[in-house]
Amino acid sequence: MIEYHDNVWGAPEHDDRMLFEFLLLEGAQAGLNWATILKKRENYRKAYHNFDAAKIARYTPTDVARLLADPGIVRNRLKVAASITNAQCFLETQAEFGSFDAYVWQFVGGKPKVNGFRSLKEIPPTTEESDAMSKDLRRRGFKFVGSTICYAFMQATGMVNDHTIDCFRWKQE
Repeated sequence: MIEYHDNVWGAPEHDDRMLFEFLLLEGAQAGLNWATILKKRENYRKAYHNFDAAKIARYTPTDVARLLADPGIVRNRLKVAASITNAQCFLETQAEFGSFDAYVWQFVGGKPKVNGFRSLKEIPPTTEESDAMSKDLRRRGFKFVGSTICYAFMQATGMVNDHTIDCFRWKQE
């Protein structure tokens, strides 16, 4: 967790494949803790063809059965089905906006929103921006993209800087 915090979480991400990876992992995390998903991250990369959305969008029932039998990932039928639906929606959104990056970063005006929280207790589970992102993603057909998941996605990908002001990473972002 320290390695993830110090080197990944909150760093502005603009690579579409990485954004897709974070979106799917945040959805997989629903109802679980992030440590569980983080431990399975490499397994997810193997199971999901390194988060290649074009490949995932074409998954067949055979692929679904393979994923549901894989102990290295969360074997939840709804989450597996959502990953395929989300890959299809991701590709459509990517084509519409030129990149998924252009689409998601519009919710924060194209640059990280820097918060100034003094303690973790101050960090909200959702914001107006995550509400808007969630609503629009759901309108586009995405699944497992509630506002809390969207806010966690925004934090992880550096769309918002929620490092507390006493954290060395707060000034870096």
